[in-house]
Amino acid sequence: MSLQSSVQEVVGLVSGVLTDYVMVTVLLAAALFFTVTTRGVQFRMAGEMLRLLLKSGKRYDDDRADDRPAHGTISSFQAFALSIASRVGTGNMAGVATAIALGGPGAVFWMWLIALLGASSAFVESTLAQLFKVKGEKSFMGGPAYYIQKGLHKRWWAVTFAVLITLTFGFAFNSVQSNTISQAFDACFGFPREWMAVLLAVMTLVIIWGGVQRVSRFSELVVPVMAIAYILLALVIVCMNITRIPEIFGLIVNNAFGFDSALGGTVGSAMIMGVKRGLFSNEAGEGSTPNAAATASVTHPVKQGLIQALGVYTDTLLVCTATAFIILCSGVYADGHDGIVLTQRAIDSELGGGHQYGSIFVCVAIFFFAFTSIIANYYYGETNIRFIRNSDKAVNVYRLLVGGIVYVGAITSLDIVWGFADITMALMTLCNLAAIFMLGKYAVMLLKDYNRQRSQGKDPVYTASTIPEIESETDCWKE
Repeated sequence: MSLQSSVQEVVGLVSGVLTDYVMVTVLLAAALFFTVTTRGVQFRMAGEMLRLLLKSGKRYDDDRADDRPAHGTISSFQAFALSIASRVGTGNMAGVATAIALGGPGAVFWMWLIALLGASSAFVESTLAQLFKVKGEKSFMGGPAYYIQKGLHKRWWAVTFAVLITLTFGFAFNSVQSNTISQAFDACFGFPREWMAVLLAVMTLVIIWGGVQRVSRFSELVVPVMAIAYILLALVIVCMNITRIPEIFGLIVNNAFGFDSALGGTVGSAMIMGVKRGLFSNEAGEGSTPNAAATASVTHPVKQGLIQALGVYTDTLLVCTATAFIILCSGVYADGHDGIVLTQRAIDSELGGGHQYGSIFVCVAIFFFAFTSIIANYYYGETNIRFIRNSDKAVNVYRLLVGGIVYVGAITSLDIVWGFADITMALMTLCNLAAIFMLGKYAVMLLKDYNRQRSQGKDPVYTASTIPEIESETDCWKE
């Protein structure tokens, strides 16, 4: 047995136990728990989510604009857009394809379910991130490491999460991103994966050592355009098969509950793959999006919590569903393809005529999505490394390691890459879920305060004195 086969076997074993049983169980339990304790906030306040999103296009809320001239320069809408940009990409294109290939069409049903229920977890973690945020030099900062340290007073726990998110985003997820890019270019253009590995590693190192501002400006223009173009392409293909939509829904539901095992996968594999790949895509309860949610300037923490919950719907119920319908309409999901290659083959099959324009478009789109995610993922890690210890030496070592993992990910087996990502994602998610289980009562208190003010016809405003027991830890909300 080769070294790679041995590593793949060990990674698969650990990943199987940790993610297939532990994480899936805890994730669903947390989603159900927060759905009950918030009285289904993700359902009953869906209209409020849309209202807040439409209102939040302004940089500041009018009634508090003068309070924060130096901080909160990121609007609620901008923070929402930032989290959507980090979500839409590899998970929507490659992750959905992998879930269907390994779990069968029924995986889509469980992906929907974890999004609908998990939106409550997203609400809680993002609300907590706002509650316990701190003032940085130019904007607010926050996330699980901050609310664990300030809300639970457990420095070791906060550091543990900081280490796990660095491993997950800086290393594991970046290996997935580079793997997806190299696979897409190999399948579409025959571009050698070894060459792409070198190119990606060099580009990554150059950018994270000083050029990120230029790339950020470029990404702000290109990534939204590519995302909209992909969604439009998906909608065109779905419209081309509009008469088959009831059939596709039936396919998904029947396979999800094992009524038609001939479709591929079992009830267990469909559930596991749907939950795992759904989490990779929408990140609900994972602990990543609170880092973006904390940066927004709002008058009440619940506002950003509601908007971030809406982001889960946008990612999974819109973009992931579009990809799933493309693949299922094409019928090529049983042909042995996996990951981004399956999505490319499905689009080419639907466009017909022997052309590969759709495949080329997906290849270009995934390059921009995944490469900008590599840079964003790196900064998730750097931020948390500096939370642990503000050391330039440690950051420089981390940069070199990121360049190395980008190279290795591009040439490594997809199974190993996804397996490693699943392990670190599961550990990070479990760490975050344990924290929000303990701190979730504050999100529920905030929700009640928010609804009380709304019922009085007010635009809700939160002040630290509302919850006296943590007033000293929420200095950003002092009157």
